[in-house]
Amino acid sequence: MSAIRPESTKQLATSSVVVGYALCSSLLAVINKFAITKFNYPGLLTALQYLTSALGVWVLGKLGFLYHDAFKLETAKKFLPAAFVFYLAIFTNTNLLRHANVDTFIVFRSLTPLLVAIADTLFRKQPIPSKLTFMSLFIILGGAVGYVATDSAFTLTAYSWALAYLVTIVSEMVYIKHIVSSIGLNTWGLVLYNNLLSLLISPVFWVLTGEYREVFAAVGSSGGDWFRIDAFSAVALSCVFGVLISFFGFAARKAISATAFTVTGVVNKFLTVVINVMIWDKHATPFGLLCLLFTLCGGVLYQQSVTGARVEPVAKPKDNGEPDAENVILIERKEGDEDK
Repeated sequence: MSAIRPESTKQLATSSVVVGYALCSSLLAVINKFAITKFNYPGLLTALQYLTSALGVWVLGKLGFLYHDAFKLETAKKFLPAAFVFYLAIFTNTNLLRHANVDTFIVFRSLTPLLVAIADTLFRKQPIPSKLTFMSLFIILGGAVGYVATDSAFTLTAYSWALAYLVTIVSEMVYIKHIVSSIGLNTWGLVLYNNLLSLLISPVFWVLTGEYREVFAAVGSSGGDWFRIDAFSAVALSCVFGVLISFFGFAARKAISATAFTVTGVVNKFLTVVINVMIWDKHATPFGLLCLLFTLCGGVLYQQSVTGARVEPVAKPKDNGEPDAENVILIERKEGDEDK
């Protein structure tokens, strides 16, 4: 009986992380859309998600069910810019879902791989994508454009939030990939720092957007409505998936490139569209769904274009100079790219 090769075990672990991220990402958009319709306070909703994630990691760490890096002020200062960009991405995402349907979110989410690939090359000095890779990304873009062309239910407010989301999500994808690869935190440590710092940032945006006035007015007039079973269930479910997407999201960022991570998030929106068609009355036409198939084909073609890449583990050293198995960073290198 042959022994299991380390490469096979590593590939299985990476695949499991990517599948977990895909499932969570596919369901989270619909869950958040449902939650925001029942609990129309996007800033407070995301703050509750951050609180659940940060508190959950801290409690489970205390109980010994998981290990996370200790919270240190110096590390927090280094991580704060990444948390701020992450907060902006989630903030614009939630407001986009508040003012538009899930189709609009998917379309603008689909535009990100091409922009991330360009940003990876310009700012992170990654190799220029091959012609086949660029062709696959343009297929994704073309499918997304055809998809949105079948739905005219856009407003200026929705478009404004969509453009803001596009800018912040591209920045977040590239910048947080850099932080994850350099700061030396394990996955649960990243979840703790990211959600705790985002929670601390939340009150600033409550004041800037004036949402605090809406919350206080709702509490004063009909505070009891907040505890309806449908609103409570929607918020609770979104918080649980917030924890799951935090873990699988950071784990996937470590395991694959920023562009591959982005494409994964786009392709798995197929399940989101299926659920969206089943539960909402506003969605794309059959032609729009056909365009979505082109998006999926672009994602498959992208995967084929990067099959020559391999992943090598590089252990981050501990303070005593020994490699730390829990802080292994996965570095993607393409064939013939040994000197990078």
